[in-house]
Order: sequence, then structure tokens, then C-alpha cells
Amino acid sequence: MDAQNMQKAPAVMKETKNKIKVEFERTPLKERLKAKFISTFFLQKFVWFIFRFVLLLGISYVILFPFFSKIAGSFMAPEDFVDVTVRLIPKHFTLDMYKAVVTELGYLEAFWNTLLLSVSTALIQTFVCCLVAYGLAKFKFKGNALVFLAVILTMVVPHQTLQLSLFMKFRYFDIFGIFKLLGGGVTESISLLPFTDLNLTNTFWPLIIMSIGALGFKNGLYIFMLRQFFRGVPDELEESAYIDGSGTLRTFIQIILPLSVPMMITVFLFAFSWQWTDDFYTTLFFTTTKTTLMPDIISIPKSLQTNYAGQNLYYAAIRNTCGIMIILPLVVMYLFCQRYLIQGIERSGITG
Repeated sequence: MDAQNMQKAPAVMKETKNKIKVEFERTPLKERLKAKFISTFFLQKFVWFIFRFVLLLGISYVILFPFFSKIAGSFMAPEDFVDVTVRLIPKHFTLDMYKAVVTELGYLEAFWNTLLLSVSTALIQTFVCCLVAYGLAKFKFKGNALVFLAVILTMVVPHQTLQLSLFMKFRYFDIFGIFKLLGGGVTESISLLPFTDLNLTNTFWPLIIMSIGALGFKNGLYIFMLRQFFRGVPDELEESAYIDGSGTLRTFIQIILPLSVPMMITVFLFAFSWQWTDDFYTTLFFTTTKTTLMPDIISIPKSLQTNYAGQNLYYAAIRNTCGIMIILPLVVMYLFCQRYLIQGIERSGITG
């Protein structure tokens, strides 16, 4: 009897709901609107909606207003900066700042050089950090904790403390003294190389070598994120692959990496973005002006140099315009990849 009553209960509830719905639809429109909108529940919901809307609008204004002001200033003529009536809408609309940055500061050259450097280092860092993080997450060996502690230390130690040693290492680059041995001669009378060290400054090699060693900018953070993700991958997937005769490297490439695509995209976006706007390593290793990168274009073009009352405001607007043109490719990339970025951060395990 109890089972029969439990089966009849949902049918009775459904019939009751349908009956109430039919009776409500038969009531006059005025009564229905009154019952729907003039109630304590509706008023509470409406007040909460207005509160959230005003709060989010205020926060958005505080965050976005500086960007709007900088974008508006990039279209202003010099006379607009001394006109007290001009706020966000320029009276003398002009594209002189953008034209000068492109033609005089070598924006296109800097764009392609930075794109090549950022893509190459980001790809290398993504794969190498995946390899290191997978080993730390899935393999138990002596010193695992110490290696992970070293990874964390790379996030803690300021890069400025390593500035001089990094520069000297790549300015006089020699692997285990091999070049010095061969350049100085195996014996006193035989010299196999015409040099005793390599100068890798003013090239991409220092950043590429650091990326290969998982010592690039923020690589410790990437390894930590990927390690947290790999720890959540079931061990049964790897065990099934091992039973089928798959080796460790093949399992990593054919099974683990396809599962890690959202995380890899997230790491790639982080690595690309930080390398794109980096001015620490690029200033450290590029000591000449032969290679133009994005941070190098932040200056005042000769055609825009002037001397009048609003000079400081005008020059600040020019530098802001350079900054806008630097981050514009990142904004476009984020618009297309934000879904993967959010998924990767959620799966990394660092949000909770």
C-alpha cells in the first residue's frame, strides 16, 4: 500500500499544480498582475536586483574609467589638453598619435619581433612545464618534495636578485667550460675553436634557453598550476595505457596532453602575455637598439614633440597611446580565448 501511495503522490501533485495554473489563468488580468508584482517577495527581489545593478555599475565605472580616459586622450589634439571644457570627448579629433607611433617608433617591426619571441617562448614553456609538472604529480621518487620546493622558490625569489648573474652567464656563455677548453686548446698547441665563450646578449637565445630549462618568467606558477591539474587525473587512465603496452612518454603525449588542452591554453596565454609586456628580461639581455621590441616604442615621436602649456599632459597621452597599442593584441586574443582561460583556471585547483 505504501508503494502504491508513493506512486500516486506525484500524479496527484501534478494534477493539483495544473488545476491551480488553470484557475490562475482564468482570473482577470488586473488580479494576476497584482498577485505577481504587488507582493513582498517581488519587492525584495526587485530591491536586490537594483542594489546589485548599482553596485556593479559603480565598480565598473571605477575600473573602466581610467581606460576610457586614456583612449579618449589618444584622439585629442594638443589644444584639447589646455581646454577646460574638454573632458572625454575631443573637440579636435585626430589620429596623429597613432600614425606617429606606427611610422616613427617602428611599431610594426616591434610587433613582429615581439610576436616571434612571445610565441616561441610560450610554446616551449607550455610543453616543458607540462613535462615537469607531470613528473612531480604522478611519479614518487626521492627528492620529489625538494624539487617542488625549488619550483616554489623560483616564485618567491625576486628576479632582480639574479639580474647580474643572469647577464654575466649569457654574456660569457660557456657550458661546463667546454668552449673555454676547446678555444684555449686541448693542448698548448692545438685550438679547436676560435673563441672561449659565446655572447648571447642581443639575441633571443637567453630567453629560449631559460624557457627550455623551465626557468622563464613565472614558470614556477605554471608548473604549480599544471601539477594541481595532473593530480586530479585518474591513475586508472595511465594504468590502462601501461597494460596495453604504452610507454611513459607515449602515455604522456597521447593520453595526458589531450586531456590537458584547456590548461595548456591557459598556460600559453599567461606565458605569451607576460612575455609580450616584459621589460625586465628584454632590457637586461637586449643592450643595443638593433632589435626593437614592444617596450621600446614607449617614447615621444619627433613629429609630436612640442613646447606649450599642456606639454606634460600631451606627452602623458602619447605614452598612454603607446601602451594602448601594446596591449591591443592581448585584448583581441583574450576575446577569442577567454573561455579556455576560465576553464583552465577552474581546473587548476587554485581557485578554491
